[in-house]
Amino acid sequence: MFQQTTQEGATVRQHDHFNPRPRGRRLALWAAVAVSAMVTLSGCELGKFENGFLPQGVTENSERVRALWIGAWIACLAVGVLVWGLTAWCIVAYRRRRDDNELPVQLRYNVPLEILYTIVPIFMVAVFFFYTAKDQSALLDTSKDPAVTVNVVGKQWSWDFNYVEADVHEVGTQAILTGEPGAEETIPTMYLPVGERVEFVLTSRDVIHSFWVPQFLQKLDMLPGKVNKFQVVPTEEGTFKGKCAELCGAYHSQMLFNVKVVPRAEFDAHMADLKSQGQTGLLGTDLNREGLVPGEQELLPEELRK
Repeated sequence: MFQQTTQEGATVRQHDHFNPRPRGRRLALWAAVAVSAMVTLSGCELGKFENGFLPQGVTENSERVRALWIGAWIACLAVGVLVWGLTAWCIVAYRRRRDDNELPVQLRYNVPLEILYTIVPIFMVAVFFFYTAKDQSALLDTSKDPAVTVNVVGKQWSWDFNYVEADVHEVGTQAILTGEPGAEETIPTMYLPVGERVEFVLTSRDVIHSFWVPQFLQKLDMLPGKVNKFQVVPTEEGTFKGKCAELCGAYHSQMLFNVKVVPRAEFDAHMADLKSQGQTGLLGTDLNREGLVPGEQELLPEELRK
């Protein structure tokens, strides 16, 4: 298949004379362009780069999540640089020379090296697991008494909010996304007091949903028959977007809501407004397609167990 020539007593195939350097130069050029583009784009959004490209957090837990995220990326990039560096060194140091017509010495194994690349990954995974488990435990800690408890109920394809202490509720309807002004008014809005501890009690009426406010830097699944909980302390006033983060059916993309973080006086005024509209009492779990799994009822606030 290949023509062969003899050079200094060695048999050399004709295709061995092919010079791959032009292709290598092209790859190097494209790599340089890609790196330059990344640096330029990251420079345009310096704040986002400093946050690890996460949204700006607006709760007390946000800094913990940001630190874990950035720390993980730093560790991964350090390992990547080491591996890329060793790979480049091997490519350069052990590249084939023009006058090298013999294969290098072949080794079946190298015990120290194999021990190294077995122990180091185990150690890395253990460190990642330790910090992840530590922060997850803190993020899901509900041992402190909340000032406000909101039972967030996911349903196809909207949200209901039970404000437990105020004994009022709000029923959400599916967002109507027409692209026209006024669509925002069809999205349910949850009110929270700024600077106060809030506990979310998450339940589902039908299928698996996921409660996610991107700027809280936390989300948690809502499972049929189960009760999940977590707490936050909002630190900034404003209106923040929320959505379902679990594919839950045909209109999943329209399962949206707003979170409005306001001063306590405005929060109390909204609770009073719900009462004046006759939205008193709490929506029970009897509206669910299936009942709660045995033992889950005790995880609900006492007002919701009736």
